[in-house]
Parts: sequence; C-alpha cells; structure tokens
Amino acid sequence: MTIHSAVIQKLLSTNAHLGRRVAAHHFKIYTYGARNGVTIIDSDKTLICIRNACHFISNLVRQKGKFLFVNTNPLCDDIVDQMTKRIGCGADSSWRLGGFLTNSGSPKKFRSRNKKLHLGSTQPPDCVVIMDTERKSSVIFEADKLQIPIVGLVNSDMPWDVYKRITYPVPANDSVKFVYLFCNLITKTFLVEQKRFQEVDNKQLSLTKDENREESENLKQTMTSSSKDETPVIPYESLDLTSDDPVETKQLLDKLVVIKLNSALGTKMGFSGPRSATEVCNGLSYLDLIINQIESLNSKHGCNVPLILMNTIRTHDGTLKVVEKYSQKNIDILPLCQNRSHPVSRGRDSEDESVLFDHHELFLSLKNTGTLEALLLQGKEYILVVKYDNLGTLIDSKILNHLIQNRIQYCTELSEMAQMPGKNVRQDSVAPQPLLCLYIISIFKLDFLWEMFPLRLAIILYVILLTVLPSFGHGWMNLKVVKRLVETDGKNVENYPLSKSFDRAIDVNVPHSRFQPMMSTSDLFLFQSDLYSYGDSLIRNSARTNSLNPCIELGPEFEKLSDFQSRFKSIPSIIELDSLKVMGDVWFGTGITLKGKVTIIAKPGVKLEIPDGVVIENKEISDPSDI
Repeated sequence: MTIHSAVIQKLLSTNAHLGRRVAAHHFKIYTYGARNGVTIIDSDKTLICIRNACHFISNLVRQKGKFLFVNTNPLCDDIVDQMTKRIGCGADSSWRLGGFLTNSGSPKKFRSRNKKLHLGSTQPPDCVVIMDTERKSSVIFEADKLQIPIVGLVNSDMPWDVYKRITYPVPANDSVKFVYLFCNLITKTFLVEQKRFQEVDNKQLSLTKDENREESENLKQTMTSSSKDETPVIPYESLDLTSDDPVETKQLLDKLVVIKLNSALGTKMGFSGPRSATEVCNGLSYLDLIINQIESLNSKHGCNVPLILMNTIRTHDGTLKVVEKYSQKNIDILPLCQNRSHPVSRGRDSEDESVLFDHHELFLSLKNTGTLEALLLQGKEYILVVKYDNLGTLIDSKILNHLIQNRIQYCTELSEMAQMPGKNVRQDSVAPQPLLCLYIISIFKLDFLWEMFPLRLAIILYVILLTVLPSFGHGWMNLKVVKRLVETDGKNVENYPLSKSFDRAIDVNVPHSRFQPMMSTSDLFLFQSDLYSYGDSLIRNSARTNSLNPCIELGPEFEKLSDFQSRFKSIPSIIELDSLKVMGDVWFGTGITLKGKVTIIAKPGVKLEIPDGVVIENKEISDPSDI
C-alpha cells in the first residue's frame, strides 16, 4: 500500500468524506456527488487542502508567527488543549467574548455569574485556526475585518458568506476523529519547524554579516539585470502547424486549462452583474460565447478542456447564477473566488473593477482551494489565462504545440499594432500604438494628455504595457512552474514582473483577430453589426476588404446599455465604414448604411434623428438638412 493510499484510508476511517445532506453550489468543487441523500466529499481534495494549510502554518511558525486556536465543541476540548500544550501555544479563551479582535461586542453583554472574563493578548494573531466554523462564524467575520488569515474546517452546507472569508478551507466532516487527526498533523508541523530552529541555533553560521550583505547585494543585482533582459518576440506565422492526427490533437488539448479572470463589473455600462454576462448578440453573453467555443472544441476532438472562472467577491454571486444553466454542457466549469488577503487592483472608477488582476492572487487561489494539485493529477500542463472580455478565438493549438515542443514556461500574446480609434496619427509614426493603449487611456481618463502629447503618450503607455503592468494579452503558463513559484519563490512572484519569474519566457505577435475586447458600448456596436456573425466562435464578414475594424467613438449618451439599445432601432451596416463618431442626442432608425468617415454631432438641445434606410458616406452631420 502506498503512502497516499494509507493516508486516504485514514481519512475515510474518520468519516471525513461524509458531508451534510445539502451541498452548497460553491462547495461542489470538493464533492464526488451524493449517496443516500448524503454529500460525498472527495478525500483527495481534502488531503490537498490539508497539505496547503499545513504548509501555510509551517511558514508562519518559521517566521515565529502568533496563532489563535478556536474550538467550541466540548468533545474536542481535550484534543485542542493537548495540542496547544505540546506545541507551546497558550490556550487563549478571549474569543468567547464577542468582539475579541475588533471590539464589536460590548463586555456588558457578558453577565453570567458562572463565567469569567478572559482578557487575551493585546496584539492580534497572525493566523486563526477554527475547528468548528459553523459554531464560530462571528470569529470568522471579525478576523476577516482585520485581514487575518483563517484556517478552518468547512462542510458541504456552509453558507457562501462565511465560506468566502476562510483563507485555507479544509473540506471535511468535523467529527471528533477527524479533529484529532487534523490537530495531530498541526502538532507535527509545529514540532518539525521547532526542531529546525534548534538545529540552526546550535549551529555556528559560516557567513559573517558583511558576507551576507554582499551576497544579498549580488542577488539583488542579478534580479535587476535579469529584469532588463528582453523577452524574445516570435511571429505567429513562424509557428509550426499542428499534426492532423486526431489522437495527437486530443493529447495536446488534454494538457490545457482555460482560466477566465472574471473581475470586471458591468456598472460602467449600466449593467448590475458581471460584465461577462452582458448580452453581446442574439441573446448570447460573453460567457455563452467562451463556453460554446470550448464545448465545440471538446466535442470535436473528444478532449476535456475545463474552464475556471476566477471571480472576485463582487462578481462571484452573479456568476454562480449564470453558470447554473450550463450544467448540461460538455465542459467542466469551476467558479472560484479570489483570496481575500490579496485584493484585486482597481481602476479610477470606484464602481467598476479593472482587469489588472494580481497574478500572485491567482496562484494563491489555485493553490489554497486545492485546484492546482488536482489539475496536475489530471495531467494538465498549461493554463491559458484570459484577462478581459476578449471575443477573439481563445484556444490556438499552434501556440500550445510550440510551448510544449520547446518547453516554454511562459508566453504572452501581443496584438498587432493599429491606429488609435478616433485619433489622427500618421501610420508611419515610429511610436507603437497598440489598441491596448486605448484601454489604459479609458481607465485613467488620459484623453486630455492624448490631445496634447499623442506620440509621447503612446510611447510611454507602450513601455508601461510591456514592462511595469501585467501583460494584457492571453497568458500561457506552465502549471508545474506555477506550483514551484507559489511554494518556494512567492516573494519573487509578488515583487517582480511575471515574465521574469519564469526561466523560459517568450512573446508571440498574434494576428489582430485574436484581440477583440468588449469593454464599452462602442465595442458592442461592432459586435452587433453585420461585421460579425456567431457560430462556435466569432466570425468576421469576408465582404470587408479592410483588415482593420472601423474606429467607433460613441458619446456619453450611449454609454449605458439601456441608452445604447434605445437609441438604435437596428445597428447600421458598417462593412465599408472607416470611422464613426457620434455625439449628442442622436437616434438611429432601421436599415441605415454607413460608409467611409462619418461624424454625427447633434447641436445642444437638438434631437437629431437619422431616418430609416439612408446611406451616409464621408459626411459630417449636425442638422437633419445635412443628411
């Protein structure tokens, strides 16, 4: 019998796999299903979560962190007391008083004659370990307010509002036997680290402080110099074609996982839920399109490419409601939520969340939920991280094949260069102007800077795009390297550019068709027009001869989704359109055709209606007589 089998058998003997009769939707990632009305918890995932929790505890012990162990089950009091005595942690019972960390409860409520008031440490702990999370949700809420990591046992019926605050959840039945096993593992983790402390203390250090300082400076110089190294850019056309053998294609795709960073809300467009749930065309949302793409790929090649939706606290609930209708699809969908201890970056708009999702947070969320280990056990080798609502084709087997054949650890897709929408810039300008710069301008409200310094701003934004900020294109990462980084090189991952954390990194200059972001109603105008149609993926109309899309600039009157829909009886035909600028109180009829460069600006206080069936070509319109 292997060690793994022995440990699983030990877990089964404690009834850790027996959950409640009801399994919450967010808990289904840890379950096998149900039998006789009882939820069956996956013991493999329980074991993975225990390892992650013990690894986190060992790191804190190594840093001499402070722990608080919370238990209200009298059957487990002796177990917890023995554990705290053996590892040398004092038994702090101050948690029995409401507001033990935040003073949110008043001591006057503690009036029983038979109980004593225990005043604990004035400094908050570095970690709270809870044996019975269902009985001590108040502790979880208070620790969450102070951003204190929580290790806790969770069962299948735990409410989402409580579950999402636990940093390291351990899915299991909190029986006395399992609590004993869990406490025993924590005790051994403490003792191993404490033994290492004694060995270090008894051993004389061979390096002096000066030598240590010199070594640190050398390491810093090495990291600085490596960060300056340029990442090679490979043309997409130079990638080798994939094999036509269906067996090889299936084996190739079975190594891939798609992760959608679902952090953006639709509030900027007047949509209350996640922006990815916004209707794009014919009743299909962005999530519908991405799921249809992956499902079609799975059905065509007989492979299993799962989709992980990495949500934030603000988008998770709305996404769970949307995902329910995909239960019959030929695709595994796993909604996860970011770790509370590493909040997502935000844009200037406080009501909307930007797509600058922290990669360190992504790695931690995959590790803490046991998803990273589970994917590796399934034979997955690469993850494709989609960082915004991109309607272009997601999975490209040519790129995946190149990464596997050349053992590339990290790859970013760079979009083709294109003119900034609505901006008058020479095409032969030396400054690269990717469409992604427009997104930075829209987030940080830099339109006034563009008007003053268009060329200089383009250069600055492009440098920021490639060096300082996380890459905006699709990111391909090797799973084994991700695991190594999050377990051993966490500080480097957090403090240095992501591409510099991988030994073998490349950029691929992909066609513009792979970069089709939907971030505003101006983008929505394009995708709802006759320029595109939808099958298994986005299909561009072959009747358009220009390889670039028209530049669309709709005014603030069209910013909200409801206003956009009401002002267009139908989207005009734009096959021969170069650019469109619409400002003011403008309303469009049906059957309209736009060609060339069209500018429609209504005068203040004037309602400008574009009649049905008109053809507008290379015109500036400000009055009905101009049509």
